[in-house]
Amino acid sequence: MPTTTPKPVACTIAGSDSGGGAGIQADLKSMEANGVFGTSIITAITAQNTEAVTEAQPVALDLISAQMEAVLSDFPVAAIKTGMLATADIIERVVDELEQRDAYPLVVDPVMISKSGYELLAPEAVATLRNRLLPLATVITPNLHEAGHLLDATVRTEADMRDAARTLFDMGPAAVLIKGGHLAATDDAVDVLYDGTTFHAVRAPRIDTPHTHGTGCTYASAIAAHVAHGRALPAAVRQAKAYVTKAIEQALPLGSGHGPTNHFFHCTPFTEPASSPVVSDAA
Repeated sequence: MPTTTPKPVACTIAGSDSGGGAGIQADLKSMEANGVFGTSIITAITAQNTEAVTEAQPVALDLISAQMEAVLSDFPVAAIKTGMLATADIIERVVDELEQRDAYPLVVDPVMISKSGYELLAPEAVATLRNRLLPLATVITPNLHEAGHLLDATVRTEADMRDAARTLFDMGPAAVLIKGGHLAATDDAVDVLYDGTTFHAVRAPRIDTPHTHGTGCTYASAIAAHVAHGRALPAAVRQAKAYVTKAIEQALPLGSGHGPTNHFFHCTPFTEPASSPVVSDAA
């Protein structure tokens, strides 16, 4: 029988989005679209669609631990991405579990609040995220609002982004990627990557669309996928930026609010090949 070379494996630790555009669902789509097998640890269940998050329920801590043991003891995970962690207790548990194992490349997307204003991270958990999770990160990927929230500051310009990256780097991550999608009056969507020595500006054309649900999850998961492929961080970010830009460009106008990015824009629907087995009625 023909054999298939195994894909690299990545893992997402995040919340579930019932609308399928963000969270675990977006993470797994993004990982698969970028050539890795995605595994998952669910930290919270949300009721949401393209308009709003209406409710969220954290997953029990022991079940989070059990998921991590099940995945990390069996799969050759080459990178981990975190998203919605919901509470300080969940952050503590995830960090404790990670610290008991060999270090993994870790992409931390500091998910805090939904587009509709629903708090996806308890306010009292911000300090725990800052103090316990950020120091483990290979890279953190806050947008302007999240960077400002972590620093209790306003981040509005590229100069602000560089200043924020320096300050966040001092909190312990190996690198910081500030996403500039919310910059005002710019032709490009520019992100700033800082590794403690060098700044890299990662630019792509700004796309005029309201359908951007799940872009942060998608981008961070694509970075994790390319890290799992063994690419150096700047190359992984460039690849992920190109991917998420195309996914936004071909976003899906579904629902009544912010539609999701199109994770599989490059795929055509499966059709039955001519060589498929013939199915006939039994004699």
